Amino acid sequence: MKQLFLFLSLISMLLFVSACNIIPSAEQEVKVMRLANATPDDRSLSKALYIFEEKLEEETDGSIDVEVYTNSVIGGDREIFEGMQLNTIQGASMSTGPIAQFADTFNVFELPFLFADEEEAYRVLDGEIGERLLAELDDQNVVGLNYWENGFRMLSNNVREIKTVDDVNGIDIRTLENEWHMELWSELGANPTPMNYGELYIGLEQGTVDAQENPVGNVVNSHFYEVQDNLTVTNHIYNASPFMVSKTFWESLTAEEQKAVKEVADEVQQEQRKMNQQEVEDSFAFVEAKGMKVTELTEEELERFREATRPVRERFIEKYGDKWLSQIEAETD
Repeated sequence: MKQLFLFLSLISMLLFVSACNIIPSAEQEVKVMRLANATPDDRSLSKALYIFEEKLEEETDGSIDVEVYTNSVIGGDREIFEGMQLNTIQGASMSTGPIAQFADTFNVFELPFLFADEEEAYRVLDGEIGERLLAELDDQNVVGLNYWENGFRMLSNNVREIKTVDDVNGIDIRTLENEWHMELWSELGANPTPMNYGELYIGLEQGTVDAQENPVGNVVNSHFYEVQDNLTVTNHIYNASPFMVSKTFWESLTAEEQKAVKEVADEVQQEQRKMNQQEVEDSFAFVEAKGMKVTELTEEELERFREATRPVRERFIEKYGDKWLSQIEAETD
């Protein structure tokens, strides 16, 4: 009888220990990762966030719960970046222009005609220069993981077809609130007017401005084709869109979780770039079908645009020096 009692006691103890080992994993704290952007749902940058959500939750077996908020639902670019600094938002992808308001080294990406095509941009962004620029975000309590893309910016207007540099003269154009964007269009003889993106459609419709410049996907998603007759493929600025996470959130992750976040971000980067390039192709076909006149500049005219905007680079060097610009030019020349 005593032996039976000891045996039952041992079994009870083993069951208790097993239960103790199971309970922590069952009650393991799930880390919430809120991702945000100011981009419409049907743009490739937003679709990529949802892909990231699905892949990361699967890769981490649910230890990270990703929530996606697109289309400025929880704020514009500035509010989103500040949210990452405070860790109220754990991750985001946005163009380099808004980032430059916090880390001025990113202004180098706002210079005109920095990259001739996507492959040239990828060579710089995915290499040592791009990595060192992302490291500059550390001082902002943000970790830069890699570069997604918004694409090349193009000029649309409702005044005339733009085939030459001279055709830009006198046009009132909405720009980002970025000094290098504004200087670019001033050098070309236009009248740059900063305006909130959310007010742009009405501004174009009411004639407050004649023109705007954005990737062609934005022309489609924001219905600018309804209030603009002409689109010129200027490709004057390439918009990289870094994918970033809050440093506070990053440091709360285990080594395995950090590895998963980085690997998934790299996978999604490749998918997003392919989606964006397809989006550009589809968008050209769409706006032409809607009646927009799409104009390709000749190589001779493109060179005239580059020469006309060269003083912008010179003033940039006067303000910031040529450390980053010279390295990028060495990679792209």
